[in-house]
Amino acid sequence: AGVDGDSASIAEIFALLSDLSDVPIDQGFAVTGSINQRGEIQPIGGANEKIEGFYNLCKARNLTGAQGVIIPARNAGDLQLAPEIVAACEEGKFHVHAVSSVADGIEILTGVAAGTRDEDGDFPEDSIFGMVEARLDEFRDILMGKEPEDFRPVIALPGAPEAAQPPEEPGLPGQPPRPRAE
Repeated sequence: AGVDGDSASIAEIFALLSDLSDVPIDQGFAVTGSINQRGEIQPIGGANEKIEGFYNLCKARNLTGAQGVIIPARNAGDLQLAPEIVAACEEGKFHVHAVSSVADGIEILTGVAAGTRDEDGDFPEDSIFGMVEARLDEFRDILMGKEPEDFRPVIALPGAPEAAQPPEEPGLPGQPPRPRAE
């Protein structure tokens, strides 16, 4: 069957969260699933084949007990895996995790709590979402002309033009642009 991009969308989200939080992802897992605008993991096609394919690869390279797959929870009831894979899961040699949200999956992949907003609307600083939010705040500050104290700069590529400098006093969204001095 052909490959379409929806089944990779959750993996892309996990990669972005890992990069923005600077928390590495466990490379022993395969991930498949589509995501909607609310962060809910949606079912995908070919779940059995995807699990079996990754299991066979892990088996060929030596099952360690730390490998597995993350699939949409809505696919879990439809699985019909080979008896060998079921046995490997029962023995703890392979794992199939069914998740329904981005938070569930990122916690499995990083071992770090995703985070829940408190009564003030803030995520815990040491949570994935808290670290991501802090990084996005850094980006906002830079766009507004402020450089955070602990900002880690983007690496400049050799031969690349220098980045444009932000105006000294940038305008805010919804405000008319300020006239520029000539």
